[in-house]
Amino acid sequence: MANKEKLFTEFQAPTKQEWLDKIEVDLKGADFQKRLVWRTNEGFNVQPFYRREDLTDLKTPEALPGEFPFVRGNKKDNNEWYVRQNIAVSDPKEANAKALDILNKGIDSLGFRIKGKDVSAAFIETLLDGIFCEIVDLNFRTCPRHAFELAQIIDAYFTKKGYDKAKLSFTVGFDPIEAILTKGKDVTELLAEGPKIVELLKAYPKAHVMTVHTETLNNAGAYIVQELGYSLAWGNEYLQQLVDAGVDVDLAARQMKFYMGVSENYFMEIAKFRAARLLWAQIVKQYEPKDDASCKMTINATTSTYNMTVFDSYVNLLRSQTEAMSAALGGIHSMVVTPFDAPYEQATDFSERIARNQQLLIKEEAHFDRIVDPSAGSYYIEHLTAALAEEGWKLFLKIEEEGGFLEACKKGIVQDDINATNVKRHGDAAKRKEFILGTNQFPNFTEKSEGKRAIAGKACCHDGECEAPFKKLETTRLAADFEDLRIHTEEKKVPVAFMLTIGNLAMRQARAQFSCNFLACAGYKVIDNLGFKTVEEGVDAALEAKADIVVICSSDDEYAEYAIPAFKYLNGRAMFVVAGAPACMEDLKAAGIENYIHVKCNVLETLKEYNQKLGI
Repeated sequence: MANKEKLFTEFQAPTKQEWLDKIEVDLKGADFQKRLVWRTNEGFNVQPFYRREDLTDLKTPEALPGEFPFVRGNKKDNNEWYVRQNIAVSDPKEANAKALDILNKGIDSLGFRIKGKDVSAAFIETLLDGIFCEIVDLNFRTCPRHAFELAQIIDAYFTKKGYDKAKLSFTVGFDPIEAILTKGKDVTELLAEGPKIVELLKAYPKAHVMTVHTETLNNAGAYIVQELGYSLAWGNEYLQQLVDAGVDVDLAARQMKFYMGVSENYFMEIAKFRAARLLWAQIVKQYEPKDDASCKMTINATTSTYNMTVFDSYVNLLRSQTEAMSAALGGIHSMVVTPFDAPYEQATDFSERIARNQQLLIKEEAHFDRIVDPSAGSYYIEHLTAALAEEGWKLFLKIEEEGGFLEACKKGIVQDDINATNVKRHGDAAKRKEFILGTNQFPNFTEKSEGKRAIAGKACCHDGECEAPFKKLETTRLAADFEDLRIHTEEKKVPVAFMLTIGNLAMRQARAQFSCNFLACAGYKVIDNLGFKTVEEGVDAALEAKADIVVICSSDDEYAEYAIPAFKYLNGRAMFVVAGAPACMEDLKAAGIENYIHVKCNVLETLKEYNQKLGI
């Protein structure tokens, strides 16, 4: 077309100040900073809107895909990633059959977790029988004490089969520091094995050895900036040790692999992966590698278990799907989607199939693999990337000042920091400052556990007593406290909570809905109602329903009229609760009414208190 028309030229673009003036009018005097500026858990503020001029001082938009510092991804022409599924190997023949089966169902990356005592040439021969290793990304992990032996066996197997070493993409994971964090074990003596494994596998250009498992931090409740900063320090610890041991920096950096988690914060997680590549490239660059390609960060992403739930477990699919989307758009090497039933059972064929299909959906149907860094140029995500990079770098420098990541782990600095975050997040969940859909907010009123129980933590794979000279991470899922309470209620006695709705229609309905959601978090049976003309009628209906709790739901003004008569008429035949925190609360308390539920309550502690009063 010869005639190129520029659209919207007749419209004048508003200035930033004009937007702010309009927002001020719409807020009607409310504080802009309090109402619209988001103070993140990562330590920085996020504005309600961004404009082109906000990118002026940022360097990330100038970067190109596949070029240093790789903020826009490691590839120039696509966003392909490996679809991975992990297999815990107890019987090599069964694991092999499963691997061959899922390779025909969309998987092109296999993860094998092998017990240290099982590491042998015959075991690996059986495990890999029939798998064409040149076209499958393979990942092996065992106890760090047996990692070098496993690497020797893998190397011998590939040589025996005559594979082209340049085509083999595989990992023999070695990450002894993770044992400090998860078990509190002293693994210092094992660190010398790392350079030996790296040198052994140096002829494989796509091999990875030194692995950094910050998914462990993610699943212990770490905030995004904590996972980011500690991943850099953790990786730098290994890189420095390899270089100090005489390993070539290009080889050492090339064989690094990062295993990161993905939480539910959609845009922030996209930015995390971009910021991680940016900062890691800068760190490796300081070691003066010969090739900028050595500065690439190889990342396997795994969707989080920290926010998964036992109750309303199909909601876990929504969580892991958005997490998988974040990882894919963030540009990762490979991905594992955690099956939705992981919190309470060994994954079934059904849940594993759904987990595979979650990745295949965004790859084969949504084509997330076609476009490199689709978030580039987004004013919002570019700012999140820069802000996360800044805060993550501060944490990295702080750990370096402590003598490096290993020393920080030995001192318990990392563990204390993550554990404190975990405690805070559990406290926030108890107060519903952090929502867990289906657990502490909008629970399924009629759902029963049906025997589902949370799976206990895994034991150490090393035979013998596990000494724990160091602190370790406390990995308790965010929903665990509410689940324990609900299961306890279910096992002992399920009380009936009756909504005595009266007065103002809008207020009584809103408060009844709030109260039903509140009490159902402990598994109470809730009975809502359309409304009663008198409190006596409502109390009689509650007693006829054999209610253990009667919740009066009305407006603040009307509580002065209805609450005390209802309380007196009930006369101790059931627990009496007021929905809200009315101005007349002190008068109600003086009359003997002591139970109130409202948005400022600690939901978990209140429900525990009610259970105690009800003898549950």
